[in-house]
Amino acid sequence: MSSKKTVVLGASPNEYRYSYRATSMLKGRGHEVLPLGKRNGEIAGEEIITNWPEKVEKLDTVTLYVGPQNQPPIYDYILNLNPKRIIFNPGTENDELVKMANQKGIETEYACTLVLLSLGSY
Repeated sequence: MSSKKTVVLGASPNEYRYSYRATSMLKGRGHEVLPLGKRNGEIAGEEIITNWPEKVEKLDTVTLYVGPQNQPPIYDYILNLNPKRIIFNPGTENDELVKMANQKGIETEYACTLVLLSLGSY
């Protein structure tokens, strides 16, 4: 398995949140992870980045944990990261953003990062 640099967008320091679990599991499976969130904290030894970087080199995946109602202000940010794919986790589905991403050649997937990792199909 090769490491896939992943941005977890909507990372939370709350250990009961799926973004927290996904960050931990990604790191535990050997993926380079950048947890981006609004609140300071740490997940599996990774500081949550609250001052989001403009560029992330060699980014494979953005996995979304931001609801569709909160996505429009960050559409440009997500698309300008130019990931190979965007995973829309349950509750983040957004056909408008999918269309915009696909027009830029970005693969999109309605899936659960935790399930993909558990099945070995991440």
